[in-house]
Amino acid sequence: MFDVTIIGAGVVGCCTARELAKYNLNICVLEKGSDVAVGTTKANSAIIHAGYDAKPNTLKGKLNAKGNAMFDELVKELDFPFKRNGSLVLCFDEKEMPNLLELKERGEKNGVPDLEIIYKEKILELEPNINENVFAALYAPTGGIVCPYEMTIAFAENAATNGVEFKLDTEVVEINKINDKFLIKTSKGEIESKVVINAAGLFSDDINNMVSKNKIKIMPRRGEYCLFDKTVGIMAKMTLFQLPTKLGKGILVTPTVDGNLLIGPNADDIEDKCDLSNTREGLDDIVDKARITFKDIPMRYLIKSFAGNRARGNKDDFIIGEADDVKGFINAAGIESPGLSSSPAIAEMIGNIVVEKLSPSKNENFNPIRKGIPRFRDMSEEERVKAIKGNPSYGKVVCRCETVTEAEILEAIRRPLGARNLDAVKRRTRAGMGRCQSGFCSNKVLNILAEELKIDKKDVTLFGGNSNILVGKNKEI
Repeated sequence: MFDVTIIGAGVVGCCTARELAKYNLNICVLEKGSDVAVGTTKANSAIIHAGYDAKPNTLKGKLNAKGNAMFDELVKELDFPFKRNGSLVLCFDEKEMPNLLELKERGEKNGVPDLEIIYKEKILELEPNINENVFAALYAPTGGIVCPYEMTIAFAENAATNGVEFKLDTEVVEINKINDKFLIKTSKGEIESKVVINAAGLFSDDINNMVSKNKIKIMPRRGEYCLFDKTVGIMAKMTLFQLPTKLGKGILVTPTVDGNLLIGPNADDIEDKCDLSNTREGLDDIVDKARITFKDIPMRYLIKSFAGNRARGNKDDFIIGEADDVKGFINAAGIESPGLSSSPAIAEMIGNIVVEKLSPSKNENFNPIRKGIPRFRDMSEEERVKAIKGNPSYGKVVCRCETVTEAEILEAIRRPLGARNLDAVKRRTRAGMGRCQSGFCSNKVLNILAEELKIDKKDVTLFGGNSNILVGKNKEI
């Protein structure tokens, strides 16, 4: 019997698991994927929004700025990539200035600090590559960028080392409330729990609708992105938004925390929650609209396009709280943008609900500190020499584009909730995320996984399930 079972190991589920680990509770996280952060969390804009966009007095408005302010301390504790690079909302038409001023006023009501309206001369001084037609901008210095999957992995690892049990490849198929407990039927057996937290992202409506008469609906909204090589990552220092108009929110241009350049997303409402396809029309539209912001989009340095689905709810706000008709069942549903930015505050909110219900004592042994995998590419020459002397595997570079060593890959496999497939290694080390997109290193990573996990090479997968990479041997001549 678990005290708390969290369904979904995305950023909200893992943040919540770590928050609840601060108490003496028996906690379980169920995830149908082969790893944490494999849903919406792994494919988004990676922006920590300042908090001016959400309407005041909504959950989005209340939790965004609060969550944003929590990141500095969380980064110190959990050691994940994060940078406060600031953001600009660009206005290209003087007639649209009332909308920009309204956005500033909204942000101030939401508690966003240090918002400022700046004009063309200052904008081009800060960001010389912006289109010279720009008139004004809303400057938000608290805006930031993060690696969303590394952040989620950090929360999950810290939760696991503090006693939270993670069950991966475990899909929830039925939930029944029996007296004062829940019976959760999964693809790997049954689980009993006093409290259930629904953090299932795109599928949070399915989970809610298993137990509650108050039905919710999640409507997937696909967003496509273009990712550019680090060679052009310095073209933008801040995250550059276009002022929303009657034609939509526009396309953002931003550096990534790892030094790439990212543009996107568009917004395409679809039916299939698993449809992550890119379209020629969608990518062309992204590039055309990005040219409103930038003088030149460096298409020759494009290394990858991808898509992610946002969990857009039917309430036009986050759906957080205990179901009225099912006590002990707590929703964290409809967590679309600014969900990533708000996730620490969402976890705290859910934690308070659980503490009020179960009255657990504080976990005096809770350790908030988690250290990330040391990155060889970030080390000084002196540090590299020392690392190789201590562990010769640091002297074997596996991924040339991202300078990832065998030592880093081995640690990614051996850590709590360690990598079990190529994509899991990629999320923890960036092996395969560079210019060649794993063209040179995938076979080496596959061999390391097979040897370390003591499995046949044909059993190594790309992302779990039936995504096997090798199907047999070439005929020997």
